Amino acid sequence: MPNSAALEPIQHINVKLFALPAAPEGVLEAAIPVFHRWIQNSACPELLIDVADYRHVPDGPGVILIGHEANYSLDCEGGRLGLLYNRKTRCEGSFEQRLRLSYQRVLQAAQLLEREPEFARVLKFDPACLEVVVNDRLLAPNTEQTWRLLKPHVQSVFREMLGERALALDWISSDPRERFRVRVDASGPSSESETAA
Repeated sequence: MPNSAALEPIQHINVKLFALPAAPEGVLEAAIPVFHRWIQNSACPELLIDVADYRHVPDGPGVILIGHEANYSLDCEGGRLGLLYNRKTRCEGSFEQRLRLSYQRVLQAAQLLEREPEFARVLKFDPACLEVVVNDRLLAPNTEQTWRLLKPHVQSVFREMLGERALALDWISSDPRERFRVRVDASGPSSESETAA
């Protein structure tokens, strides 16, 4: 079993929430003026700088709200609308505290989006359906060892954040060229998954 001390240097923990399937078309385009308002109003805890539009890139990053500490982005990767919190700067605390912070930030941003006039009553994110991505191939390569190391900590955080519902964790891909990604799903009645995808 890998040494848990290997957790401590891991930074750049990203969390992506998924919208419910009824999300309307045109969300990415409508998000551009919304993100500009967020910059003007300092709507997020991070220092927000600019908005980048990558809608023309197939399965690309979509529309990005660029910040100093982190980026927020809306995309339709894999045909599914999602909101990603991409942590860029160092964050203090344990791995679990850093993961908890990333989840809290993306959840807060999702709730803000849901309340915007452009999206009110038509856009809803599922707080119990998400992906965790570690954007550090050196410290967290996409391997079975990383999965065994991180799984209990990811499990612990989301049992705390999502309650005692059935919690399914799945290692999304074992391809070493990809970043380490875990799917977390507590939105249905399924029992916890012990099998890496």
